[in-house]
Amino acid sequence: MNADIYDVIHRRRDVRAEFTGAPIPEDVLHRVLAAAHAAPSVGLSQPWDFIVVSDPAVRRAFHDHVQSERAVFAAILTAAAADRFTQIKIDGVLESSLSIVVTYDPERGSPAVLGRHAIADAGLYSVCLAIQNLWLAATAERLGVGWVSFYREQHLRRLLDIPAGIRPVAWLCLGPVTHLEATPDLERHGWRHRRTLSAAIHHDRW
Repeated sequence: MNADIYDVIHRRRDVRAEFTGAPIPEDVLHRVLAAAHAAPSVGLSQPWDFIVVSDPAVRRAFHDHVQSERAVFAAILTAAAADRFTQIKIDGVLESSLSIVVTYDPERGSPAVLGRHAIADAGLYSVCLAIQNLWLAATAERLGVGWVSFYREQHLRRLLDIPAGIRPVAWLCLGPVTHLEATPDLERHGWRHRRTLSAAIHHDRW
């Protein structure tokens, strides 16, 4: 827990294949969720909730849906891209210890959320900050996190009985790992190359 914050930021990885499936101690899980809950939020609305998913049947059902969406994406790729894609593992739903689904309630704090009147998505940004806090805390605890994005929101809402109006933002796989890769998977597999910092910095104007 004494890891330097910069080390944690740069060591963090989107984990797929390295989960061991070992259980997460309750106190560790609580610390990770507490870190997520400590995130800043527009108007102190705290518009997030965390669904801890450990039921194997639910995870299997979600995994099956993810695989069907993988096939949908693969069908739109060129032959060369499809060949690269076959080498990329897209989830650790079954291998991880458990999953956490992070949701967004746009009505929390309504009707007047301080700071959101001009930027409707500020609440959604707040949820993403909670996710980042969770991810960094997990990395400091020597856990891995994998964000699964191959799903339809309506499917996940039905699967987890999420109320109407509540948006599922992230399915996060969580658990102990054998290691964290030094290079992100998509770079290692040649899918994308990282931009340099200098290419992303602008001064005064775009």
